[in-house]
Amino acid sequence: MNELDSMCGVSDEELTYRFGEAVRIANEMKRIKGVPVAGYERDTRRAYLEYPDGRREYYAE
Repeated sequence: MNELDSMCGVSDEELTYRFGEAVRIANEMKRIKGVPVAGYERDTRRAYLEYPDGRREYYAE
């Protein structure tokens, strides 16, 4: 049994792509429903909630 057989023939790159698309779709659905979306700014290293109106609420450390 090789690596591809253990993952039903799906490569790591394909799994990574599918995961990213699933997250993107879930975030779009949250925005449509009016639910805030969690995010993270790597350069400032801060977590936030982004509301459908574009406002961001940052979490204090």
